[in-house]
Amino acid sequence: MELRGRAVLVTGATGGLGRAVAARLRAEGALLTLTAQQGDVLQPLAGELEAQAIVADLAQRDDLERVVDACADVDVLVVNGGLPGTGELVDYSVDELDHVLDVNLRVPLLLTRLLGAAMLKRGDGHVVFVSSLSGKTAGTETSLANATRFGLRGFALGLRQDWGPLGVGVSCVNPGPIGDLEPANGAALPAGFRPKVPDDVAAAVVRAIRGNKAEIDVADPVRRAGVVFGQVAPQIAARLNRFADTEGATDKR
Repeated sequence: MELRGRAVLVTGATGGLGRAVAARLRAEGALLTLTAQQGDVLQPLAGELEAQAIVADLAQRDDLERVVDACADVDVLVVNGGLPGTGELVDYSVDELDHVLDVNLRVPLLLTRLLGAAMLKRGDGHVVFVSSLSGKTAGTETSLANATRFGLRGFALGLRQDWGPLGVGVSCVNPGPIGDLEPANGAALPAGFRPKVPDDVAAAVVRAIRGNKAEIDVADPVRRAGVVFGQVAPQIAARLNRFADTEGATDKR
């Protein structure tokens, strides 16, 4: 799908990834609608990119329905907003768990359901989920993040099989560590990892739409190889992760 003249909705537009994705899509000629909670950041960004701005908390059903009503005929949906969901599970309250599940999983599913119906009717459209490599392999203190990201990736891959033959593409873009952003858990990146930058993720989003790619991983070769190993040998990978965490803790003392 070519993007020039296409109506595109980008969620989570005020974060580092969201801003880069929106700017790249605008440079490709897309007609943008941007949504995020931070109106004081969203409005100037929308003005800069000649985009429509909708201040909304998509975890609130009324706000989500308001965005859907305003964007009923979009050609492309880019679901970018999300929460880290890192840390020990027992450190989350039930309300906090619900909020992570809502933002990372329920909102993407509902947006896709409500905006995808018109795409299916036209037989044309594309949905991109900006997810994470934590949707492909598990790590320490990432059980909640893994649950939502594995779920989102499974949803994307399954939906692609249902909607692809009907003319609607579905893609999952999976960033690893991003150099211009703080790590979600504050930890330093291991030696040998070369993080990507937000523009790399934005380029992957465009590539996914244009080429109708099932998924694109955005990470250096070391990290991608680690993900493959984690999928093939999860038990060994878990032991190596625990060893690396122990070594990291020793180095900090």
